[in-house]
Amino acid sequence: MIENGQKVSVHYVGTLDNGEQFDSSYDRGAPLEFEVGVGKVIPGFDLALKSMEVGEVKEVAIHSDQAYGPRNPQAVETVGREAFPAEMPLQEGMQVQGQGPLGPVLATIVSLDDAQVTLDMNHPLAGENLNFKIELVSLL
Repeated sequence: MIENGQKVSVHYVGTLDNGEQFDSSYDRGAPLEFEVGVGKVIPGFDLALKSMEVGEVKEVAIHSDQAYGPRNPQAVETVGREAFPAEMPLQEGMQVQGQGPLGPVLATIVSLDDAQVTLDMNHPLAGENLNFKIELVSLL
């Protein structure tokens, strides 16, 4: 059994409930290495690893509460177009970074016009159930 603080190396493929792939360590050509149980990955991923053995491949479904949490409607905000440099081309779906009171903030532009830009600061996978095929490559 893997304990909190144990360093591991894993390969994985992550998909949404509709089958769309959102991430894969195989596609990057290198396994993910991290410490289990210290908040480096979503809670459901940590939990799935704890019962695995080296070399095992496991498929898990992780509810949004154990992933990036529910979508927060209060994390959607409309700001004036003047909040962005005039020469910056903006489009729906584009990710932008700004400075918040606690540091850098990533947001996705959900709509815009000449006067306003509506930003969604939720994690792009918030509210989504996630499915993973996980391979425990090694203990480090």
